[in-house]
Amino acid sequence: MHATRSIITRNTSPDVPFDRSINPYRGCEHGCIYCFARPTHAYLGLSPGLDFETHLFAKPNAPALLEKELSNPRYRPAVIAIGTNTDPYQPIERERRIMRGCLEVLSAFHHPVMITTKSHLVTRDLDILGPMAARRLASVAISVTTLDRDVCRTLEPRAATPAKRLDAIRQLAAAGIPTTVMVAPVIPCVTDHELERILEAARANGATGAATILLRLPNEVKDLFAEWLDTHEPAKAAHVMSLLTQTHGGKPYETRWATRFSGTGIHAELLAQRFALACKRLGFLPRHQNLDATQFRRRGDQLTLF
Repeated sequence: MHATRSIITRNTSPDVPFDRSINPYRGCEHGCIYCFARPTHAYLGLSPGLDFETHLFAKPNAPALLEKELSNPRYRPAVIAIGTNTDPYQPIERERRIMRGCLEVLSAFHHPVMITTKSHLVTRDLDILGPMAARRLASVAISVTTLDRDVCRTLEPRAATPAKRLDAIRQLAAAGIPTTVMVAPVIPCVTDHELERILEAARANGATGAATILLRLPNEVKDLFAEWLDTHEPAKAAHVMSLLTQTHGGKPYETRWATRFSGTGIHAELLAQRFALACKRLGFLPRHQNLDATQFRRRGDQLTLF
């Protein structure tokens, strides 16, 4: 359990299409070795490594807090992003159902939400997301890092298999929910060769949007990822780390807003060109779907009817 006084987190980043987000959980069972959220556990005196995957903090009062914050007369609606830090549909959600509770609140308030996940569990909430999407209040992005099940098993050990993620895209799209494939993170010489195949598979399953992010490694994550490379890709390890530093201005982690997600240099530019060409060929749209915040209404607010 994790007690908290507010649930909506604000940001001022100019390179993300939202200014507020919700994180129902702290820490993540998926255990993705590259996860940029791992350092947040250090703030609690825990390790970004195993503790991040096993010492989880749930926010059971998140739906109640969300309802309270949305009910505040000073609140002004805009798209809320969920899943930008840790996955809201990680396995603990099966029992806790905190994410579902938040969706129920957002639906009741007619509040738009964009979700990012790599879990098939998102399909459990089609009964809420479908009607919200019909009102232009919901979109979902499914993260697909690789189509290689063996690579996925070591890179993202407790996340859904690639096949399950593609099935989630198929079910979401069939329910009329705008669905984006997030080809992320792209790892030079490990997963970058799959870029076009991932986009093609996602499009074949109904995805209409696409986005991509180049791997970046905060200091606390760099050593964990380097250890993974030494174990699973020893012949490539030095080359992969060299390419990563080249694409991030000589460092494994870039903090500048304009380039932190895409990188710079020849390798980053080639990836961007490949992505753009594939998206054009496949008819993909940018991720940001035109969600509607004008429908927002507080409980009992009859003024929105006129």
